[in-house]
Amino acid sequence: MKQNIIEKILSAHLREGSLGGGEIGLRIDQTLTQDATGTMAYLQFEAMGLREIKTDLSVSYVDHNTVQVGFENSDDHRYLQTVAAKYGVVFSRPGNGICHQVHLERFGKPGTTLLGSDSHTPTGGGIGQVAMGAGGLDVAVAMGGGLFYTAAPKVYLVRLAGELKPWVTAKDVVLKMLELLTTRGNVGVMLEYGGPGVKKLSVPQRATIANMGAEMGVTCSVFPSDNVTGKFLKAQGRGADWTELKADRGAKYARVIDLDLSSLEPLAACPHSPGIIKKISELEGKPVDQVCIGSCTNSSYKDMMTVAAILKGRKVHPGVSLGVAPGSRQVLQMMARKGALTDLLDAGARILESACGFCIGNHFSPRSGGVSIRTSNRNFEARSGTADAQIYLTSPEVAAVAAVTGKFTDPRGAGLEYPAVKEPASFLVDDSMFIKPSPEGARTAVFRGPNIGEPPRNEKMPESLNGAVMIVVGDKITTDHIMPAGARLKYRSNVPKYAQYVFENVDGGFPARCLAGKAAGLHNIIVAGESYGQGSSREHAAMCPMYLGVKAVAARSFERIHAANLLNFGIAPLTFRNPADSAGLQAGDKLACPDWRAAVAEGKPVLLRNGRTGASIECVCALSERQRAILLAGGLLNYTTGA
Repeated sequence: MKQNIIEKILSAHLREGSLGGGEIGLRIDQTLTQDATGTMAYLQFEAMGLREIKTDLSVSYVDHNTVQVGFENSDDHRYLQTVAAKYGVVFSRPGNGICHQVHLERFGKPGTTLLGSDSHTPTGGGIGQVAMGAGGLDVAVAMGGGLFYTAAPKVYLVRLAGELKPWVTAKDVVLKMLELLTTRGNVGVMLEYGGPGVKKLSVPQRATIANMGAEMGVTCSVFPSDNVTGKFLKAQGRGADWTELKADRGAKYARVIDLDLSSLEPLAACPHSPGIIKKISELEGKPVDQVCIGSCTNSSYKDMMTVAAILKGRKVHPGVSLGVAPGSRQVLQMMARKGALTDLLDAGARILESACGFCIGNHFSPRSGGVSIRTSNRNFEARSGTADAQIYLTSPEVAAVAAVTGKFTDPRGAGLEYPAVKEPASFLVDDSMFIKPSPEGARTAVFRGPNIGEPPRNEKMPESLNGAVMIVVGDKITTDHIMPAGARLKYRSNVPKYAQYVFENVDGGFPARCLAGKAAGLHNIIVAGESYGQGSSREHAAMCPMYLGVKAVAARSFERIHAANLLNFGIAPLTFRNPADSAGLQAGDKLACPDWRAAVAEGKPVLLRNGRTGASIECVCALSERQRAILLAGGLLNYTTGA
């Protein structure tokens, strides 16, 4: 049978189900975690009674909350280091770089599966991996040797032709894809890139495109493993990791999208969604207050050296604050040895840590109402740390030119020569910031600071639903709306504390209402529109509502990772049979379902009766037999441990 690339990789890792449809269970080769989500993942690993890592490789990165104000982040970092030593996980120390950039450089292998507790794990698709984001609990199960379950995918081929013109970049390719596919409606889709244009893209360029597939809601984006891939791995001193991977001639796809690279021009994602796309030429002249260059999307050696070349001999506009964050220590070291850091400093740039800081709003937030151009992947409202900031997403080239001119400027008409920066024949390899597992490490005492609690458990699913609507929200609610990132992330290991901030930027009274409802014996319910749970894989967006007594979310549609996280914490993801029914609900409505547990157990529709209007609302809880068992048990932790 003719197979595409994704089918080849999935078939080799398939342990349950069929690629023809339904739920499939996959063997996972590699996992990665980062400190914002990984702390809870390892606490859950311990809570399940697991004793050793059974993947080929598991790596724990510290790259999110590296700013150590107060003890909380430092305590979590020490916990992560000690738990990694005890159970056999590679530990990447703070300062070693952003997980996706570093993993691509040092560990990614074509043809393997990678599961990460970060939604941008699909970056690994740039090197020919089926790399997927998931909640920390799913990653903990995979580390212990369990399967990862997802829907059998619909595979779309993105057939690339032509070649990018000067000043047009891989970021513009993926922004164009976001314009075509939008940020919703792509659950269950995996993208495969092919066509003659692929050979014109380097591995870092491919990784940029794969990275922002997360913003489309696709499960992953995968490129072939070809001579370009082999050259990159050889330059990283990992030539032995290369294997060729290509689709069979005549392989089938659910959809084919043709994209001519030579037809593209510089683009930007406008506030407040990665799917609101405009041409830079349409934004020409708009003043800019801040420029941030870096993140897991655009912080490679090529990106950074190009920015340095644009800024060399020039000065940052006096009205602009420029921050540059190289993606890894490798990139930073090579920039230093090439003199690029001097060029950036001479221009007036501020050199930021090789971490996720500005992307998650952990530092370098814009001024009130400020316009910030960023090379990152998300521009959700308030994510930058400034509630009323206007965040635009562009390529590093567009960002660098704007830093000099102080305004949106189409670089093609700026009178600049496009820098001819080539990929190096060999990268500087220094793995001294990795702490590898050792036999002695198994005797390590795991450190737990006062901010580190036990993973919360839900109760088993009640027989009947005695519900109350605690909040009604609209379309495209992100996990950043539900659980603020930035400075609040220091409470990630302390769920009772972190739960105080659920929906902080939407409705600050939500936690108190939920706790009052829970005390009164009510089952709290969230009502939402389309594409609920966009964005981060942060499972706290399900865990903290569960702690507050939320038993169900009724929405028009859900995004993949968040729907799985809701299920993992015993919250029923209900979809309105008639989407218009959501418009008739309001906060305070009492919703009852006497046979709730039985309906879910038997896979029947869930009928909610509105006590205020008397209306009967039919909802679907479309789950596999395994998923129904998890929900009935009160979540994956209970299901796995038999609690």
